[in-house]
Amino acid sequence: MKNAIILHGRPGKAEYYDPTIPSASNAHWFPWLQKQLLVKDIKADTPEVQFAFAPEWKHWVKEVERFQIGPETILVGHSTGGGFWIRYLSDHPDLKVGKVVLVAPYLDVEKESIPQFFDFEIDSNMTARTKGLTVFHSDNDKPEMQSTVKLLRKKLKNFEYREFHNYGHFTLKDMKTNEFPELLKECLK
Repeated sequence: MKNAIILHGRPGKAEYYDPTIPSASNAHWFPWLQKQLLVKDIKADTPEVQFAFAPEWKHWVKEVERFQIGPETILVGHSTGGGFWIRYLSDHPDLKVGKVVLVAPYLDVEKESIPQFFDFEIDSNMTARTKGLTVFHSDNDKPEMQSTVKLLRKKLKNFEYREFHNYGHFTLKDMKTNEFPELLKECLK
């Protein structure tokens, strides 16, 4: 059965605890993408990692492993969620998955924020175990994402790179919409 796991990034602590702000898995384009996949008969889950503002690897793994991950699974990750999928796939060299789309991926290249979370070696051949890996990047994203994308372009083989103009960090504030048709189209390729 085809399914999708759409993984959020790392919110700030104040944002995480603010009752007026949607949870990370219910913000930005996440609910829209989930619904678009559901109406195409693709079971789509948006896990919510507890205490995501202070990422601990074992908590993120436990949360995503509640869902089926296999050759028909579409993996989408935003920011730290994108970096998570890079490490997860690197740590699981026998795992084959469907399409992988990383939106503004973050790997803490400078080791300044959450170095233990990204203490791993990138499997440069991971794309061969997917039905295609695509990185979405905006030309005006934060420097941390710029350095992550630079590293991925150096380390990863045979992946697709899509650069967007003025999409910022692909958030509602930056994009001014919660719809993301380019991402949906990429997921369905």
